[in-house]
Amino acid sequence: MVDLNELVHNLSTAPLDLTAIAVQSPREVRVDVPLPQIPGLADYLREHFRARPELIWAEDTRAVHDDFTLRYIFELEGADAFVTASAAVPASAPTFPSLATRWYLASRFEREIHDLFGLVPADHPDLRGLPRHQFWPVDYHPLRKDADPPATFEDSGTPFPFRYVEGEGIYEITVGPVHAGIIEPGHFRFSVEGETIINLESRLYFVHKGIEKLFETMPYSMGVQLAERISGDSSVAHAMAFCQAMESLAGAAIPPRAAYLRVVWLELERLYNHIADVGAICTDTGFALANAHALRLREDLLRLHARLVGHRLLRGTLAVGGVACDLTDDQIADLRTTVAAVLSDFNEVVEIARNNGLLLDRLHGTGRLTEATARELQIVGLAARASGINADTRRDHPFAAYENLPLRVPVFTEGDVWARWAARVEEAQVSYDLILRAVEGLPYGKIAEPVAELPEGAGAFGLVEGWRGPIWHWVVAGKHNSLARVKIKDPSFANWPGLHYAILKNIVPDFPLVNKSFNLSYAGNDL
Repeated sequence: MVDLNELVHNLSTAPLDLTAIAVQSPREVRVDVPLPQIPGLADYLREHFRARPELIWAEDTRAVHDDFTLRYIFELEGADAFVTASAAVPASAPTFPSLATRWYLASRFEREIHDLFGLVPADHPDLRGLPRHQFWPVDYHPLRKDADPPATFEDSGTPFPFRYVEGEGIYEITVGPVHAGIIEPGHFRFSVEGETIINLESRLYFVHKGIEKLFETMPYSMGVQLAERISGDSSVAHAMAFCQAMESLAGAAIPPRAAYLRVVWLELERLYNHIADVGAICTDTGFALANAHALRLREDLLRLHARLVGHRLLRGTLAVGGVACDLTDDQIADLRTTVAAVLSDFNEVVEIARNNGLLLDRLHGTGRLTEATARELQIVGLAARASGINADTRRDHPFAAYENLPLRVPVFTEGDVWARWAARVEEAQVSYDLILRAVEGLPYGKIAEPVAELPEGAGAFGLVEGWRGPIWHWVVAGKHNSLARVKIKDPSFANWPGLHYAILKNIVPDFPLVNKSFNLSYAGNDL
């Protein structure tokens, strides 16, 4: 446990020129850092608090300060505590120190900042475009406030500089970006020796939609609807992270009944996705029967959602200040009955699968991601827990009503497809238990509170454990309840690189299986 006042004292006496050090909330300390001392602060927090940056982004603050603002959220390991650091980047010299050689995830955030803002991370080892594709104009940085969309986008004809593996017997397989199935676009390049994969690179952002820019064009009252559409299978989780950030900005607390209902909506979303994935992993081994039943059970849950809230994907359930949908006694009875029936059938499907030797042979040992590699890459969520990392935001940084609903966090050490499959099975059971306990303990009262006008220029974050992993939303308030900046981190942003390592030393036919075991979101990554 970290005492925030002691943390403030430690930062104040650190050999760094830090200013504006203050406790922002019961779990957050904020600090301003001179630009050259960003690496020093990062090293200090890592050495003394085992901290790591989980979110890095930029803001165009030139209209106020004639500079850009860089922000870093460091999570302190083993504590419900964060340090948010801010640094000014002069508009006349848009360069900042890179943390890329310290944390791989930081390198990806910095590439994103370089593409979207035109700020240059000095000494970055790999500044290939991330969201930027070859048809973007060279001087186009869309998240600058004065960026005008170009009249046309033209392919420069310059191919993306993939890394090539050369040697006798090495050949390359390219897949995508358009796939045979009805899935989103992503381009994969395999370097293969025989059938063994020795390198994989991916190129994403074919469905980059400018979501963060779009937030800046609307009043916050419409922000929940946009958040729900960032990644369709995580509608509740993204909307909840956005609502949390807005409520933190306004200093608002949601009613107890709303807190419990948020647990119900979020766990229903986790449940239907995990059940579907358990079946989908089975079908990629040729065991289609399990998938047929899983899809039937998923459909039962989606129909339940429609009966409860009027939308199969649970859209329209969240509101800033609480929730938008309540549950009647009859609906609670329907919920209990349907979820119990689904879990009973699901357990039978799992038992059949666990007794299928051919299935188990394909799952065990395939697509192994070691704990050491997962930690180096800062893999999060279910994929991290399958590789031995005991972390879950619901327990470690409680939100909604989770503080009153202790949960078991399944952790596996194998790191293979089987572990990611088994983690979903166990987490589905946990979700079922949480749903029942949440409706059983559902308090009476209001489901939402009005939210006061947002303080212009202030920023805050929301953090939610979605079914893939933690989802972050940082929101800065603009004038008259507008949104000046919204930064989003979907767990897929952190976890796509994990696929590159998990597939190594596996054979080409195992790629669909390993890929499905991660089941990452193109839309959530590409934004």
